[in-house]
Amino acid sequence: MRRFLFFRHPFYASLLAALLAVGCATPKPEPKPEPAPPVAIPAPPPTPAPTPPAPPLLPQPPLPLQQLRAVEWSAVPTWQDDRLAETWPAFLQSCAGLRSQPAWQGVCSEAQGMNGASEAAVRAFFERRFRPHEVFNTDNTLEGTVTGYYEPLIKGDRKRTAKARFPVYAAPDDLIVVDLSSVYPELKSLRLRGQLQGNKVVPYPTRAEIENGSFKGKPIAWADDAVELFFLQIQGSGRIELPDGTHLRIGYADQNGHPYKSIGKLLVERGELKLEEASMQRIKAWGEANPDKLSELLNSNPSYVFFRELPNGLSGPLGALGVPLTAGRSIAIDPKYIPLGAPVFLSTTWPNSPQPLNRLMMAQDTGGAIRGAVRADFYWGFGAAAGEQAGRMKQSGRMWVLLPRDYVAQPLAAK
Repeated sequence: MRRFLFFRHPFYASLLAALLAVGCATPKPEPKPEPAPPVAIPAPPPTPAPTPPAPPLLPQPPLPLQQLRAVEWSAVPTWQDDRLAETWPAFLQSCAGLRSQPAWQGVCSEAQGMNGASEAAVRAFFERRFRPHEVFNTDNTLEGTVTGYYEPLIKGDRKRTAKARFPVYAAPDDLIVVDLSSVYPELKSLRLRGQLQGNKVVPYPTRAEIENGSFKGKPIAWADDAVELFFLQIQGSGRIELPDGTHLRIGYADQNGHPYKSIGKLLVERGELKLEEASMQRIKAWGEANPDKLSELLNSNPSYVFFRELPNGLSGPLGALGVPLTAGRSIAIDPKYIPLGAPVFLSTTWPNSPQPLNRLMMAQDTGGAIRGAVRADFYWGFGAAAGEQAGRMKQSGRMWVLLPRDYVAQPLAAK
């Protein structure tokens, strides 16, 4: 749905310092203490929705699984309590994105033949074909941070009007993406973005430079509100409600190669908001109250996301795996530690609440702010209610990744 990672190359050290980038997700601030009742998560579709062609993905080789420890099923708390059949459609979506990976072909082939599988059959399948692996951090701790994201709806138009005047740009033709993984295997799945000037690759324009009016991009639509568009870029995909009431669905296409900087953190540092107030909702309210300061604030984040139009018939926005996400069953992870597409049992709590939230999720997305082994971004779904949950979520959590029993890990590199 959102994000790509970037690399450091020994021959471009000074250049990469400017071009290292992250994706569009942002760490969520510490939530306010008042508990909120959970909202219902919509049930996943009975069968996976057809998936349109996705942007080409880099091959996903086996990982050096140094942050994973194989355990027995009895070591996974509340595993027996989850309704695993609810995640089955999301697992089949993962299989659609993993079918070219040898490590997953056996389990996915069997799963795709289990039409109408019962709860008992799904549980037996996972316990027979997979082994759980406890995820731990590089300092050997077991807990990490779980944030949330969603698919927003903003208002706009396909053409520029007096009301819809903020461009939603497609990926520009002069944006260069460099992949040297075939020469330097340690750079696999990492890419560099820039712009060609003469015979040099230079940093692509920052947000401020793109917004100053000289950028010659191609808008695919126009948004009514600059702040809403900014947060749509952070989420990485969303929908634009057109004047006739129909929706234009857009998804992540690329990014300008500059690192994301949190405007919420900046407002806290400036004393404009307290740390416990720096939620998405409070930042939007600050922008409405300070329109003269808004442009400078938004441009303090040099990262800029470009979009592409997606079919409206998708069951969800497309994640980094190239398959639709499932509300309440998809997460974004750091692919350096968790194989993209893998089932992950997540043990956390509901936003602003001690109520347990333990369920089998699918690692179908990535994010620039999602860094570390025990780190997840919980996809809440579409619309305002999902946005309320996502905006408040910053919980502690633990993770167990499920890998096929014959999954072969890449040997650790010699130090």
